[in-house]
Amino acid sequence: MTQDHFITVAILWGSILMVINIVRYFRFIKNSHDVLSAGSRRDRIWKTIAAVLLIFFLLGYLFSAFIGDPDLVMALILLGGSVFVAIVLTLMFNLIETAKSRSIDIAEVLVGVIDARDPNLNGHSRHVQRLTMLFYEYLPKSITYKINPVSLEYAALMHDVGKLGVPEAILNKPAKLDPDEWIVMKRHPKVGVKILEPLQTFAHIKNWILYHHERIDGHGYYDLPGDQIPLPARIISIADTYSAITMRRSYKSPKTHEEAIQIIKDVAGTQLDAELVKYFLTIPREELIKCIPEQVKY
Repeated sequence: MTQDHFITVAILWGSILMVINIVRYFRFIKNSHDVLSAGSRRDRIWKTIAAVLLIFFLLGYLFSAFIGDPDLVMALILLGGSVFVAIVLTLMFNLIETAKSRSIDIAEVLVGVIDARDPNLNGHSRHVQRLTMLFYEYLPKSITYKINPVSLEYAALMHDVGKLGVPEAILNKPAKLDPDEWIVMKRHPKVGVKILEPLQTFAHIKNWILYHHERIDGHGYYDLPGDQIPLPARIISIADTYSAITMRRSYKSPKTHEEAIQIIKDVAGTQLDAELVKYFLTIPREELIKCIPEQVKY
């Protein structure tokens, strides 16, 4: 291979790699609107500047390839620059994924402590989290593209965090609640939103938590009509319902998977979103059973 050929190949590969870098970066930007990586306005400005610079570098490659007269040193510098950007992006993406994984682990521990206050809830939040994310995998792309999975996972995990504001006498009551106690219990979604309010990146999921007890027929906690219930809240509601039916409570024994499925079918279109229920019913029994947290004993 002559030196001219080597220069051409180096610039060509550098250009291709830079295009790949730009595509990866824009995918990252598109997916960085969850509760962990949304960032502040200043962060969004820096992300935009970085995107502009990547495009500028690519234009530099194309200029060198088709208009300029690069020598071997320039070709190697351009190729090395593309490789360097690729390495930095890979390290950055890996660090972010590790941080997200560690954050959800910490959140699970904290929610486990919260659930432990109530023997009726121990393991319930993690059960709903796992069911929700399994459910997400069985939803069609026409639905999942509208929802960030990281945000959905946090909303599912934190959906009952407002029960911190419910007196233990009500949480631990070994019988069904009376009307006055139900009034107090029904406040927990609002309390949960209030608890999470200082976390600014959680702002876009607050309604997912607030309305997870709404019904399609408009007779939920806040009488919100079905078409106004956020889609993620409707997804979490189905997972929450399945978990509540199959978990042991102080005032009732757990029902079987088959019984839970029949109940969910019966309330589809009134309590739960009928279309989403259709997709939930496609999940194999064994996959749903795997979602049971280790500490939960039926």
